[in-house]
Amino acid sequence: MLWRDRAEQQRVVAEFLGSFALTFIGAGSVMIAQDLVGVALAHGLVLAIMVTALGHISGAHFNPAVTFGFLVTGRMKLAEAARYWAGQLAGGIVAALLLRAVIDDTLVRQAHLGAPALGGGTSVGEGFLIEVILTFLLVLVVFATAVDPRGAFKIVGGFAIGLTIGADILMGGPLTGAAMNPQRAFGPQLVSWYFKNDWIYYIAPLVGGALAALLYDRLYLRGEPEAASA
Repeated sequence: MLWRDRAEQQRVVAEFLGSFALTFIGAGSVMIAQDLVGVALAHGLVLAIMVTALGHISGAHFNPAVTFGFLVTGRMKLAEAARYWAGQLAGGIVAALLLRAVIDDTLVRQAHLGAPALGGGTSVGEGFLIEVILTFLLVLVVFATAVDPRGAFKIVGGFAIGLTIGADILMGGPLTGAAMNPQRAFGPQLVSWYFKNDWIYYIAPLVGGALAALLYDRLYLRGEPEAASA
């Protein structure tokens, strides 16, 4: 059975929709905007909007690294996390397929459907560390605003999270593509069949996400009233 109940179905579909929007708008902006500020704004705004719109349904992870943070801190069971991951990856793949259908072939080939890539002069080790750090900051903000019951999510919605991804892209975009998100990388990589240094964009976000989640959980949430869960 794919879902246990209607609420589970709603959560997984929300994760699909948010992941779809992030990849469709974000990867599309990489191919069309040709401008770092525009790419950062596109990612940041769409994430802020979708987190605010769907956060009350699924927690608005839209990122396997965020879900992994919930898993390692005991806020999700493995089966539930796996369903979230399935919804997220499906959203990224469908977004990439639709981008492939609507964007000019020349732009698709040039940008590999917006798949992240290491910039000139950035080594594999440097790229891995950058993705770890950028994802660490993103997941830290997620836990501080949306997980911690004392956080500001009810006041600012998802905009702190969106601003974080935008700031991360402004710094890391030219160096690694600043994916910070395995589904955001995998969909365009799969559909464009471009897997150069692909492991960086799967492993580094999980490492950064887990470190941020564990740090915030151990340092700030233990002993506090029960924090929000997915």
